[in-house]
Amino acid sequence: MTADMATQDLKAAYRTIMDDHFPRTMEISFADDNDRQTLVFEKASWMIDGVDKGLRYGENPGQEAALYRLLNGNLTLGGITCIQSGRHLASDIELLQSGKHPGKTNITDADNALNILRYLTDSPCAVIVKHNNPCGVARADSLADAYDRANMADRVAAFGGAIALNREVDRETAELICENYAEVVVAPAFGEGVLDIFAAKKNLRVMRIEDMAKLEAYAGERVVDFKSLIDGGIIVQWSFVPEARKAGDLTLGTTAYKDQTYTIAREPTAQEYEDMIFGWLVEAGVTSNSVLYVKDGVTVGIGTGEQDRVGVAQIARDKAYRKLADRLCWEAHQTPYNNLEDADARAEIDVETERQRGGLPGCAMVSDAFFPFRDGVEVGLREGIAAVIQPGGSLRDFEVIEACNEAGATMVFTGQRSFKH
Repeated sequence: MTADMATQDLKAAYRTIMDDHFPRTMEISFADDNDRQTLVFEKASWMIDGVDKGLRYGENPGQEAALYRLLNGNLTLGGITCIQSGRHLASDIELLQSGKHPGKTNITDADNALNILRYLTDSPCAVIVKHNNPCGVARADSLADAYDRANMADRVAAFGGAIALNREVDRETAELICENYAEVVVAPAFGEGVLDIFAAKKNLRVMRIEDMAKLEAYAGERVVDFKSLIDGGIIVQWSFVPEARKAGDLTLGTTAYKDQTYTIAREPTAQEYEDMIFGWLVEAGVTSNSVLYVKDGVTVGIGTGEQDRVGVAQIARDKAYRKLADRLCWEAHQTPYNNLEDADARAEIDVETERQRGGLPGCAMVSDAFFPFRDGVEVGLREGIAAVIQPGGSLRDFEVIEACNEAGATMVFTGQRSFKH
């Protein structure tokens, strides 16, 4: 087989639509001696080019997969009730434009975008997800501005992402989206002429979820979360719900250590509270161990899935510098920073990026778990961050409080960890 033939075979794998062998319905029962509660699911599919098909494939070509929507059943355990059947979002998308058939990652990326978006319904908001993590989140006075800010927060990572929008898509937003490559656009509605604009992107999957208008009602809802183990075992947990969703849910950082009380010296400003809450709600959709930097309703740097908290704070910081350099380059030269060959132009961008310190001064720093030592928070403080939001609860919270006070930064505790594995 020639190299060209092998390449063609590899490309064909990505175009394959598998026939899955999962049954039409699925039932999961929770039972003890006196009670049995059963959740009933039905397999989802779409009629595309006259063929009724389910998911294209799973996480990779060659993995059969099926999407099931909750059809019936009411589950209550320990006073917590599962979301009622029939209230579908990502499991019941209306596929207005299919391009390539949707796969598992397209649905899960869209779902995680909705997971974030449900907490940010009070203004136009855009969430762009790639590999099940947000690469840009922003809210603004208009949907077009929200999308543009989210996209430019990490224009490189947004390439090939899933875009979720919480307002009807207008022509201006659609034209901005078509300037980049996206896999998925999901929204509650599409204005006149928008689908014609999207038609130019033949592989773009355009998904409508009309119930997104009711997205806020899902903010406190729980579902049963299943994790399969290598030996066929299953871990079951209730899905996570962030409890801190407004300034009044937060407490100013304080702790006692060796008979001495340590307290944050400065109260947050209204804007700092707004950014910290925004960042904390975005955090609910980020794979842990994670640290975020946000400012003025936009993500500036997102660090995900790292093993140590100092390391992830540094990754988020470094990404903020790189993404700002790329944005400045794109705005000035309409080319990615990595492709810019003009050494003088690159040097100018480097100087400006350093002058702005990656856009980090004044940011809120968001951590999904407590800082065990002050070295983690100091990564952000050295860059001029103004506020910190974190769960609190470390034996050495006093060190972190001292670090913030020394830098003139404020800090609040949520009292709740936000891990996502």
